[in-house]
Amino acid sequence: MPAMNMLQALNSAMDVLLDKHPEVVIFGEDSGYFGGVFGATQGLQKKYGLDRVFDAPINESAIAAMAVGMAAKGLKPIAEIQFADYIFPAIDQIISEMSRIRYRSAGQFVSPVVVRSPWGGGIRGGQTHSMSPEAFFTHVPGVKVAVPSNPYDAKGMLIAASEGDDPVIFFEPKRIYNGPFDGVPDAPLSSWAKHPKGEVPEGHYRVELGKAEIVREGEACTVVTYGTLVHVAVHAAEKAGIDAEVIDLKTLAPYDIETIVASVNKTGRVVVAHEAPRTSGFGAELAAQIQEECFYALEAPIFRLTGWDTPYPHAHEWAYFPGQARFIRALQTVTEAR
Repeated sequence: MPAMNMLQALNSAMDVLLDKHPEVVIFGEDSGYFGGVFGATQGLQKKYGLDRVFDAPINESAIAAMAVGMAAKGLKPIAEIQFADYIFPAIDQIISEMSRIRYRSAGQFVSPVVVRSPWGGGIRGGQTHSMSPEAFFTHVPGVKVAVPSNPYDAKGMLIAASEGDDPVIFFEPKRIYNGPFDGVPDAPLSSWAKHPKGEVPEGHYRVELGKAEIVREGEACTVVTYGTLVHVAVHAAEKAGIDAEVIDLKTLAPYDIETIVASVNKTGRVVVAHEAPRTSGFGAELAAQIQEECFYALEAPIFRLTGWDTPYPHAHEWAYFPGQARFIRALQTVTEAR
């Protein structure tokens, strides 16, 4: 299998979908001629033409509304919002139309839309290009939310998302587009070519949504996270010498509570981690559900490792970002609690 970075894997997924499904169309801000601000759609317009891959105005609300209309008429649009920070103008169309059309029409219409968006911090993007707004969308019935952590999953999950009948908000951790990140900002960059999940089949395959993966087995505590922090958690556990089990959620709505419960019942200690601000972040939902399901197995309070309740600070990015040092402190706190 060829080695691919995440951008190449996403490009391959869309190439497969365009070739296999004539109803698939791809559009968004700079998605056509320039191939996307990060290059995820590069070459697809030239290969499939202006009717299948095209640019949209810088109008996120219109992009989402167009996608809803296309889907209602039988197309399968994959729409790109250039940065997750700018998805909020589209939120009315996503909540009021995209998520509800199946229910409103009693199943006569569905909305098989994928909204792709680069997501998260760690690229020195400051408060305008670093947000993690996943929790806003996990609260919306009828919408699925996916966050891949590696090229293999990114391709398979995007194909599965597009081939389904429900809308999917597909957040792509831009910090790991080109390689995994261990949470140490001044360390040399890594390449996906050296990672087992950088090996990506060229053809069609699916990674089904709603199923988590245990990426590191352990007995001392459970880490539940997603996106970039999956890699940070693994490296932190190894550096600290803590026998932590790391769960990559992959899908946040619906999320795989069964895998989480089985792990927590085994370890009795939990860290939930995300980049987004702490208050009402997705970690709060995870902590509440874990407490309900695993109350009698818990041997220590659930630890939430998150960003701060502030906009992403440009000058203090690596203090805000849950990097390796913060992860190690969290793991030590949880495993040493008595």
